Amino acid sequence: MATRYRIAVVGDWDSVMGFRALGLDAYPVTDAEEAKEKVRELARTDCAVIYLTEQLAKDMDDVIARYKDELRPAIILIPGRAGSLGIGKANIQRAIERAVGADIL
Repeated sequence: MATRYRIAVVGDWDSVMGFRALGLDAYPVTDAEEAKEKVRELARTDCAVIYLTEQLAKDMDDVIARYKDELRPAIILIPGRAGSLGIGKANIQRAIERAVGADIL
């Protein structure tokens, strides 16, 4: 039987609770330190994807770098309720440049 992996969303309450309706595990946190602990905890479980709000991610470079090249969990940055900071797009662009060798975006 195949392993069923979970998808989690970590961010402020207003940004993550809507994802619960989609069947994702929502983890509201109040600051970057709490988010770091939650991401580390989720990484030790069967969580394959962690959506993380950009507002928290901007203060979590060490944790994001730790899992950047790991197969699991994939940490995907999403805009929070305050809007996009452009961090998620920049990360995707850097990953594409590493894979392809050129900026194709």
